[in-house]
Amino acid sequence: MNLTSFVLILTGVLLNAAAQLLLKAGTTRIGEFEFSFANIVPIGLKVATQWPIIAGLGCYAISVVVWILALSRAPVSVAYPMLSIGYVVNAFAAYYLFGESVNAQKLLGIGFIVIGVYLVARSTPTV
Repeated sequence: MNLTSFVLILTGVLLNAAAQLLLKAGTTRIGEFEFSFANIVPIGLKVATQWPIIAGLGCYAISVVVWILALSRAPVSVAYPMLSIGYVVNAFAAYYLFGESVNAQKLLGIGFIVIGVYLVARSTPTV
């Protein structure tokens, strides 16, 4: 994989991770809610007026464009597994931003993800 492909894939992954974190921040502001026909409009308005949710959706939109650019340069069999890096980023970001736990079992899983992504990235000759 060449540097341009890697940068595009990593940018797409980080934008996707940022989108998840922003959506979480927005839903944390709203609080827990139930899906029902009666609260579609009130909850929809709350969701639509949360800047973190709007920013998260924007990150998703940009990440789609970046992802399309990445897929035009890298095999999907390499690019798609690299999305797993987002799990690693989000696990640590959620720990620092939201106080979520990172225990030994999660760390072991993150280690497997990192090793797997490395192996997949190294398995394909430079394109």
